[in-house]
Amino acid sequence: MPIITRSAVSVERDDWRQILAQAFRSAGDLLDYLGLAADRLPQVLTEFRDFPLLVPQPYASLMEPGNPADPLLLQVLPLRDELLPVPGFSSDPLEEAGANPDRGIIHKYHGRVLLLAASGCAVNCRYCFRRHFPYADNRVSRAQWQQALDYIRNDTSITEVILSGGDPLLLQDDALQELVSLCDAIPQLKRLRIHTRLPVVIPQRVTPQLAQILKHSRLTTSMVLHINHARELSPALHSSLSTLREAGVTLLNQSVLLKNVNNDFRVLSELSESLFEFGILPYYLHLLDRVSGAHHFEISEAEAVKLHRELLAGLPGYLVPRLVREIAGLPNKAPINLDRQ
Repeated sequence: MPIITRSAVSVERDDWRQILAQAFRSAGDLLDYLGLAADRLPQVLTEFRDFPLLVPQPYASLMEPGNPADPLLLQVLPLRDELLPVPGFSSDPLEEAGANPDRGIIHKYHGRVLLLAASGCAVNCRYCFRRHFPYADNRVSRAQWQQALDYIRNDTSITEVILSGGDPLLLQDDALQELVSLCDAIPQLKRLRIHTRLPVVIPQRVTPQLAQILKHSRLTTSMVLHINHARELSPALHSSLSTLREAGVTLLNQSVLLKNVNNDFRVLSELSESLFEFGILPYYLHLLDRVSGAHHFEISEAEAVKLHRELLAGLPGYLVPRLVREIAGLPNKAPINLDRQ
């Protein structure tokens, strides 16, 4: 892979990191920004040390001022409901602890492996299935990457590496370039996949250097974004994704069905249409992973099936994401059987 100099991209890189450093970290500050009085929202948790509020300003700017039911706000605002213990919800709903054979590695599916490239995110989504994940035990420094990659190199059945986290795009471009180069050097690898929400909440993260890193990798590269509502698709994101498409990166999206956010046919239909306009193919529509603290987002499987049938009837097939649930121990995502509902 050719070495890419800092000169052309230092401003862009510094910009996204500065935006992240200045993100909202207090519910009160975010509500003030949106013109919402905290004392009129008693259900809001003003402090939550275990999983604090984290919202970059570009994402907050997409929210509707004065609207406590804004679908973007609801995804990130800590509520007292999160503190309630609910049967069937746990800290490790996908039992990833049993699929964590080495530091920074999650190996659940044949032929592909997750490399936890970063332990943090740029936004704390309240329904995150890894909100309780032991990142401290899985943090991999640059000096430790080779150990994690040796696990991949020694299993010749693995042909795809998935950079995950946290959010792998929290790595600075020079670190990401080094990691991609190390993956390039593993002979059996064919594909590189990056799961990220960072470009959605800070579009400035898609720097020219990032695009060049992915363009020059020998691996076929895809980026799976996480977008739940059409209002998350900003003009700034459109511009950033154009850079990635020009670099040959395939763009996919996965969404989570969330009560009061997107459990509506018109909302989901608009999302699929808008994704395609941005050059992104709808990929998965997930039922909520039953993680502790997220029960208030859950909708029933029957409602999910009804919505999915409406999408099938109202959209071209290529705009309809696959409706799935992740079940601990299964070797793949579990498609929801529409015929049984």
